[in-house]
Amino acid sequence: MKATIYDIASEAGVSIATVSKVINGKGKISAETRNAVFAIMERLDFQPSVIASALTGKKTFTLGLLVPDISNPFFAEIARAIEDQGHQLGYSVVMCNTDNKDEKVERYISLLLQKSVDGIIIATGIEKKEILEQLMARGLPIVLIARELPMLAVDTVVVDDYIGGCMAAKHLLELGHTDIAILAESQKVNSSRERMRGFKQTMSEAGLLFKEQFLKICDYKVEDGKSKALELLQGVERPTAIFACNDMLAIGALQAAKEMNIGVPSAISIISFDNTILSSVTNPPLTTIAQPMEQMGKLAVDLIVESIKEKKQLKQRTVLWPEIVIRESTQEKI
Repeated sequence: MKATIYDIASEAGVSIATVSKVINGKGKISAETRNAVFAIMERLDFQPSVIASALTGKKTFTLGLLVPDISNPFFAEIARAIEDQGHQLGYSVVMCNTDNKDEKVERYISLLLQKSVDGIIIATGIEKKEILEQLMARGLPIVLIARELPMLAVDTVVVDDYIGGCMAAKHLLELGHTDIAILAESQKVNSSRERMRGFKQTMSEAGLLFKEQFLKICDYKVEDGKSKALELLQGVERPTAIFACNDMLAIGALQAAKEMNIGVPSAISIISFDNTILSSVTNPPLTTIAQPMEQMGKLAVDLIVESIKEKKQLKQRTVLWPEIVIRESTQEKI
């Protein structure tokens, strides 16, 4: 038979009110009493009712997480880091796939509000800033991760995408490449835009002009990376290197090169961005600009839990440093 709060109180020899205060972390309860109640709860496998807590306006110890596509290993690794840190701090995570579509974002936010989540971590693209403005007006804690909306005062965790783009360009230039193509996501995506900006700026500082015909805007899926890379490799003027703004696009470029029997890196070098698990198991393994995904996820949870507990007004923008991981997909231009 499932244990109730009455059973816990009876076993511990305290009132129901005391047990409630221990569960909700409120009131002046001695460490001895608190530990005794927790020990009995564990022994009886007692689980506080999240629904009951929500109905009384108390914390539900659940977080919402919006990602564009969990099949993308970058977001899968981010989600895992968030779930691990949430669990460590006593929070469950409800994850929603949005496909970067505002209508799905709105529908899932409505669902998360119905579930009375304590806060929402957003890793998906949102074009209508009104969606976030409405959330912020509710006073619900929000953290953006791997996404930025500079016009809104909201806690944010990102990598320095501009510097990452500079690193990618510097590496290819040092290898002697000058005819370099870029596979990038929509320029509405701030991270992709910044990576391109850093890449082009580094080329410019080296006295080179980026050839705009070598820019291909893609969806974030492998298939689109492949089709756009094929366009580049089948062109009259072919690049000697490709900078893919994420691992999925880079894998598509590898597939395109294989289909055309073009050697990587002997005939074309490919450098990526993210350093997901897939980048190390491709053939050849990808040189990539690494994002500290585990650290990003942990920081996002720490920020939102801090905001839940303290309702802090000052928002924080945390920018982490990328690093280059050199593998076998790049080499000196022959």
